[in-house]
Amino acid sequence: MSTMLHPDTFATEDARWNAVVGKQADADGRFVYAVATTGIYCRPSCSSRQPARRNVSFYENGAEAEKAGYRACRKCGGQPKGANDPQLVAVRRACQEIEASDEQAPSLEALAAATGVSPHHLHRVFKKAMGITPRQYWDSIRLERLKQNLRSGEPVAPALYGAGYGSSSRLYEKSAGQLGMTPASYGRGGAGAVIAYATRASGMGLVLVGATAKGVCFVGLGDDDDALVADLASDFPKAERHRDDEGLGDMLDTVVAHLEGHEPNIQLPLDVQATAFQRQVWRALSDIPYGETRSYAQLAEAIGKPGAPRAVGRACGSNPVALLVPCHRAIGADGRLTSYRWGVDRKKALLDHEKSVAGGN
Repeated sequence: MSTMLHPDTFATEDARWNAVVGKQADADGRFVYAVATTGIYCRPSCSSRQPARRNVSFYENGAEAEKAGYRACRKCGGQPKGANDPQLVAVRRACQEIEASDEQAPSLEALAAATGVSPHHLHRVFKKAMGITPRQYWDSIRLERLKQNLRSGEPVAPALYGAGYGSSSRLYEKSAGQLGMTPASYGRGGAGAVIAYATRASGMGLVLVGATAKGVCFVGLGDDDDALVADLASDFPKAERHRDDEGLGDMLDTVVAHLEGHEPNIQLPLDVQATAFQRQVWRALSDIPYGETRSYAQLAEAIGKPGAPRAVGRACGSNPVALLVPCHRAIGADGRLTSYRWGVDRKKALLDHEKSVAGGN
C-alpha cells in the first residue's frame, strides 16, 4: 500500500509543527521550517536540535524560504532534492487517484487527465519514480485490500470482489507468489500455509525467525527455544511448521547482525497480514531513525490521526515481526517504556544498544 499522504495532511501550522517535533520523514518535501534566531531553514525530519516554537515560521519550499532571507541547513540540505519537481507531483497525484478507485484500475488516460500530463509521459515518470507501472501499483493496492478483508473474517468470495477482483481464478494461480499463503489461509490462522523457522543465540537472547515462501512472517525474542516455537504456533495454529536452520541461515544472519548494530537499516521481504491502520502505524515505526524513539502520540500525529494514540499502541502490540518493524522504539509520552511482547527489560536493552551504536557513528 502506498505511503503517499493526503495533500492536506500538513496544511495547518499546528500539523506542520507537530511534524517538526516528531521529525517526520513523510513531511519532507511538503514544506520547510525556518528558524529566526539562526537564519536557517530545514526539512521537517532534520536531526538538528528542536527550536522554540515562537522562532519558527513555515514555507512551502526552500525557494520561498530563501526569498525571505534564510539559507539551507548544512546538515539536512533544507529539503529533499526534487521534492517539488512537477513530475513527482504528478506521480503523487496519480497514486492518490489509484488509491481512491474502488472497483477497477483507472485508465492511463484518466490518470493523465487528472495529473495534467500526457499518458506516455506519465507512464514513464511513474515507473521511474515508483519502480512499477500504474497498473502494477493498482494490483498492489488491490492485493492489500484483499488481505485486509480476509483477516477481518470475510469469506473468500466476498473478500475477492470487495477488493476489486472480478474473478478468483487468476488470483489463485498467483497466490503462492503474491500472498505466500493462499487467500483462504489468511482467514484461518495460516491453514494451508507452510512456515519454516529457525533459532539462533544473540546478545539479546534467542531469536526465532519464521518465514513462508514469500517472506518473513514472524520474529520472536526470548530465552527458551521451546517457548518461542510455541509463540509461533499460537500465531499460526493451523499452518504447517517445520524447522529449517540451514535454509533460513541468511535471514538469521541479517537479524542477528541488526541486533548487534552491524546492520541498522534491516531489509527483508515480509509476509504479514494487517489492517490498513496497522500498516500505517508500522510504516511510521519503520521511519523512526535507528537509535531514536517516538511517543505513541507522535506516531498518531505522523499518520494523521492525532486522537488515536491508544489505537497506535494496540497496533504496535499486534506487530508479528519484531525488529523488522521496530515497535520497541515506541514509548510513552512521559518517556516510560511501556509494554513489549518480548519483555520491557529486553525493550530497554534494545534501545540502549541502538543509542550506543548510533552515538558512536
